[in-house]
Amino acid sequence: MHILLDIRIIRSQRRKRTVQAKEVNGVIEVRVPADMSDEELAPIVEKLTGRLQKRKARNALDDDALQARAELLNRRYFDGRLRWRSIQWVTNQTQRFGSCTPSRGTIRLSHRLGTMPRFVQDYVIVHELAHLEEANHGPDFWALVNRYPLTERARGYLMAVGLEESEEE
Repeated sequence: MHILLDIRIIRSQRRKRTVQAKEVNGVIEVRVPADMSDEELAPIVEKLTGRLQKRKARNALDDDALQARAELLNRRYFDGRLRWRSIQWVTNQTQRFGSCTPSRGTIRLSHRLGTMPRFVQDYVIVHELAHLEEANHGPDFWALVNRYPLTERARGYLMAVGLEESEEE
């Protein structure tokens, strides 16, 4: 999911080969060589703006807010009994939305969740919290996760995103 921002193309006679993009006051400025065609420019602009928007979303993620959200969900769905050492956003998870290492008490969530709806984020947090009690994906694990009332809706959302991402590759 991308946030739509205005894009301003700035052509320069001095620029020969490189293309540069940066956000300035809510507008993405893309500096390009003056002789670059619109056809050549379009996929480059799309790629660069996508990178900028991902970086912006990633930088907006707050581990302290994530900790507070996990504590709230722990109280709501696990009666506050779960304990963990850390929960944090990470940028190196591209195949999963979250992971938990119960033996270490660590939970990591992919920055990709940062642009998804709150109910999806909450589902992934509940899913990873449940692993602190049940390491596998057996019936006891799903009984814990299914305490979250929007589990099926969130799983459907993530499946749709997964299908969308696999089609882009």
